[in-house]
Amino acid sequence: MSVKRTFLSVWGMILAGVVWAQPRLAVDRDVANMGEIMFQLPSKVNFTLRNTGTDPLSITEVIPSCGCTAVDWTRELIAPGAEGTITAIYDAKMLGVFQKDLEVYTNASDEPVYLHIQGRVVSKLSDYSGSFPIDLGNVRLNINNIEFDNVNRGDHPMVELQIVNMGRKSYKPYLMHLPPYLSAQYFPETLSGGRIGKIMLTLDSEKLHQMGLTQTSIYLARKVGDKVSEDNEITVSSVLLPDFSSLSAKDREQAPHMELSADTLDMGELGRKRKKSMTVLVSNKGKRTLEIRTLQVFNKALAVGLSDRNIEPGETAKLKVTVLAKYLNKVKSSPRVLLITNDPARSKEIITVNVKQ
Repeated sequence: MSVKRTFLSVWGMILAGVVWAQPRLAVDRDVANMGEIMFQLPSKVNFTLRNTGTDPLSITEVIPSCGCTAVDWTRELIAPGAEGTITAIYDAKMLGVFQKDLEVYTNASDEPVYLHIQGRVVSKLSDYSGSFPIDLGNVRLNINNIEFDNVNRGDHPMVELQIVNMGRKSYKPYLMHLPPYLSAQYFPETLSGGRIGKIMLTLDSEKLHQMGLTQTSIYLARKVGDKVSEDNEITVSSVLLPDFSSLSAKDREQAPHMELSADTLDMGELGRKRKKSMTVLVSNKGKRTLEIRTLQVFNKALAVGLSDRNIEPGETAKLKVTVLAKYLNKVKSSPRVLLITNDPARSKEIITVNVKQ
């Protein structure tokens, strides 16, 4: 082979690498049909994105076609083979059929990708199972697991719990076993048959006793004198963050710096296994001792063990995460591990565990 042909062949391979080494966007669907949604009850839908390319994918902007649709999306870079999400929330302030567009810009192309949401806003649903999947007999709820995430001392965040009275008689919603740090308001206080209401749950962070995760169960009374049980249980969790607001610039420079070998664990299928474990390496790349102040799990389907809670600069500890098959079908929240640290840049870290039975 001549020198010239060799040069052209090598140059062609380089050009091919430049052309093909790029992010590529794949979407699970172009159109999301939301079906029937209730008037004045905002409804949410998600699009799942996958990077099928070889370079990280960035969603730079998502523009809805009107102000009636709020959007959010994965802000971090999406690695090759990984997934991200675009969320659209339609305000449902007008009755009738709707179709709205989302204009999605990424670093995969100069041209936008168009996604669409559609559905019908009605004053009364023919089927409540979609919008209110939690069936408690005479009433239905939209959710039975509530999370107050990233709470700072002094915050008073609120969560809306939606409820529909499936019976013919009027009904007064009431939450039992509220701890001192939670309060509830009912709108309206009495729900007539077939009507939808909401319960506003407020967290008083000043009354939380510990940093990190606090969990409790509250119970919705379905009738006068109702008792507590798994059937009417609503789980509530909150994550209180440490306060680094008074930390000086010098202290931040000298602070510990945590790095995790993984923040998502894909356990695959358990099959007949009763449990399965994986290990995450927790490293300190900073200048002072890294303290794992809180290590907790969001539900009893996980068990964790850490080789060292005080990690010196340059050192690494092993975090063993074990999935317990017998609890997987009994929990309402997804399996996750919470770490609260003295690293001001990463004071809170979540490790998500994906597993199938």
